[in-house]
Amino acid sequence: MSVYIENETDILLDVSDIESTVRRVIEAALASVGCPFEAEVNVTIAGGDEVHRINREFRGIDKTTDVLSFPAIEFEAPGDFSSINEEDDFCAEFFNPDTGELMLGDMIISADKVKEQAAEYGHTELRELGFLVAHSMFHLFGYDHEEPDEAKVMEEKQEAVLAGLGITR
Repeated sequence: MSVYIENETDILLDVSDIESTVRRVIEAALASVGCPFEAEVNVTIAGGDEVHRINREFRGIDKTTDVLSFPAIEFEAPGDFSSINEEDDFCAEFFNPDTGELMLGDMIISADKVKEQAAEYGHTELRELGFLVAHSMFHLFGYDHEEPDEAKVMEEKQEAVLAGLGITR
C-alpha cells in the first residue's frame, strides 16, 4: 500500500502522528471492504481557503467543506472490486504502471475543519481526522450518502473502521 501525504498548511493539528493515523485508517478501510489489491491513495491536508478554492473549481460549489474525495474508479456497486481485473485492458488504467497498485484516488482534508469540527462535536482532533479519512475512503470505494439508506450504510462502515482502531468519540 502506498499513501502519499502532503501537508500544505501551517495549521497544527493536535494529533501526535498524522501520517500514522492516516495510514492506519486507510489500511483498516481497505481491509473492511476486502480490497484484493495493493492500493495507492493520495492525501492532501490543506487550509480552508484552499479547500474552498478546489471545491469551487472542481465541483462548482462556492464554499469550504471538511473533505473532498476524488475517486479514480467508478465502481459498478460500492466496494465491489469484482469487475476490476489487472489483465483487462479497460482496467489497466486503474493501476499504477510503476508499482502495480490500484490507484483509488485523492482526498483533500481541511485542517481548519478538523479543528473546528472536533471542538463543535466535543471530541479530539485525532477522532475528527480519522473520521474524515474514513469518510473519504468510502467515497473512493464508491459509497455515497445522498439518500438516507445510503448514508446509513456508509456511516455504519465508517464507524466500524474507527471503532476497530479505537478511534472513538
